[in-house]
Amino acid sequence: MSLPPPAAPPGGVAPVGGDLVTGEAVVLELRLAKLPSRTLAILLDLAVEVAVLAGCLLLLGATASGLDGAAAAAIALVVVVGVVIGYPVLLESLTRGRSLGKLALGLRVVRDDGGPVRFRHALVRALLGVVEVWLTTGAVAILVSLASAQGKRLGDYLAGTVVVRERMPVRGAPMSAMPPALAPWAATLDLSRLPDDLALAARQFLARAGELAPQVRAAMGSRIAADVARLTTPPPPLGVHPEVFLAAVLAERRRRDSVRHVPSPSAPPPAPPLAAPPEEPPGPDRTAPPGFAPPG
Repeated sequence: MSLPPPAAPPGGVAPVGGDLVTGEAVVLELRLAKLPSRTLAILLDLAVEVAVLAGCLLLLGATASGLDGAAAAAIALVVVVGVVIGYPVLLESLTRGRSLGKLALGLRVVRDDGGPVRFRHALVRALLGVVEVWLTTGAVAILVSLASAQGKRLGDYLAGTVVVRERMPVRGAPMSAMPPALAPWAATLDLSRLPDDLALAARQFLARAGELAPQVRAAMGSRIAADVARLTTPPPPLGVHPEVFLAAVLAERRRRDSVRHVPSPSAPPPAPPLAAPPEEPPGPDRTAPPGFAPPG
């Protein structure tokens, strides 16, 4: 029996003590970013964009002297749009919610359900950012963030995203043990595409599975297991339970991380040189007559 396809969460998230709570009432221990840190991250990103934009326009002015005014203006417009919109869209899509400013401040954009953002989320946020940040010098973004319990701006509301702090300490959840029957299969897994945030969601789900209603537990376990199965190969064995599958994946991931971070054993110290045999004391002079001892 293969893992069922993921089911859409029945609701969004609500802040409880600063955490993100999914529609299945599972707490994702991600702390919402505050307005000062978000503002500083945006200012860092704006500084990078302005520097790149100025450099591109200066280069365009130096190389496009032979173009007419309309062509130069069209190229300049493409450069401006590429920097103002392309920069955040490209970085947030490739880094799963991080820009240079957010990376420096330890922030990250995630979906309302705690999952990683994709291209469409980044595009919506960037398009609204033109109005919220550039055209109004950030006034709209600040006012909307102050009125939002989760610190969202308009782009976050339309994209269904929220900015969180990923450098906050996370309360430890029990580690999943490797199911013995799945150990040989887990050793062959390709985990290179499994993101940290999805692994964290799986670990937190397993830690709280006993607190959930049976229907919610089954639906959420199947959804997370399907997400993990799409990003790992080979597929899970037929008939494996979603929670057993997640436990095997997390245990194997933890084992590989521990092996990767164990320092290689140092070379054994060289063997000490063999000591020269002690010199034997000189024997009696064989040329001396019997009973005679050489003078000391």
